Amino acid sequence: MRIIEVSDYKQMSVKAAQHVIGKIMKSDCLTLGLATGGTPTGLYGELIEDHHVNGTSYKCVNSINLDEYIGLSKEDPNSYFQYMCSNLFSHIDIALENTHIPSGMATDLQKECDRYEKLIEETGGIDLQILGIGENGHIGFNEPGTSFQSGTHLVELTESTREANARYFSSIDEVPRQAITMGISTIMKSREILLLVSGKSKQDAMKKLLENEVTESFPASILRNHPNVTIIADKDALTMVQHLHR
Repeated sequence: MRIIEVSDYKQMSVKAAQHVIGKIMKSDCLTLGLATGGTPTGLYGELIEDHHVNGTSYKCVNSINLDEYIGLSKEDPNSYFQYMCSNLFSHIDIALENTHIPSGMATDLQKECDRYEKLIEETGGIDLQILGIGENGHIGFNEPGTSFQSGTHLVELTESTREANARYFSSIDEVPRQAITMGISTIMKSREILLLVSGKSKQDAMKKLLENEVTESFPASILRNHPNVTIIADKDALTMVQHLHR
C-alpha cells in the first residue's frame, strides 16, 4: 500500500484528480471504476474543471460504477445514475453508452447481478477503481461479513449505512434497504485501486485498515492483499494511525 497524506479534503481531491488524469493521458482506452457518496464529489469536480480548462477527453473512457439502490429508477434524483450525471457525466465528453451502473429496477435481481459481473469481464476488467471506505469498513456496499469471494450481488444495507446515506434523502424512511453492489472479489480484480479517505469520522476505520488483521468483519482490510493500492488520506483521517512515516 502506498499512502499519500494530504492536509484536507480539497488537497485529497486535487491529488486524486491528478492521479486519474495521469492514467487517462497514458492510456488509449481506460476503464474506470467509479464510486458515489460524499467522498469522491471533490475529485469529480476537479476532473470537470480540468476537462474545461485543459481539454482532457473521456471519449475513450469506459466507466463501471460500484453499486446502485434497489427500487430507484434512473430518473430518481437519489439514484446513483443521477448522482453520476449531476456530478460528472453531464459535464465531460464521456459517451453515456460507455457508462455502466447496475439497474435498480431489474425484475430479476440475480440475473442483473450476473449480467453486471459478465459485463465487467467483457470490458476487460477495471484499470483503476476509485473507492471510499465506510465507518464500518464497507467498500462499495459490501458490509461486514461479506465473503471475500463475492462477485456482484444483492445486499441488505445495514442501519448504519442507511443512516449515513439518509442525508441525501428527505428522511431515513426513503433510504432503500437493498442494493446491488460489485463484490469484493470483483473489486480485487481491478488492476489498480485508489482509496480516498477524509475526515475525523474515518479515523477508526483507517486505524483498523492499516493496523488490524485482514478479516471479513472489516471488508476494506482485504485491500492489504492487493498488489497496487494507493491511499490518499487527509490528516484528520490519519490521526489515530500510529506507525505512519510522516
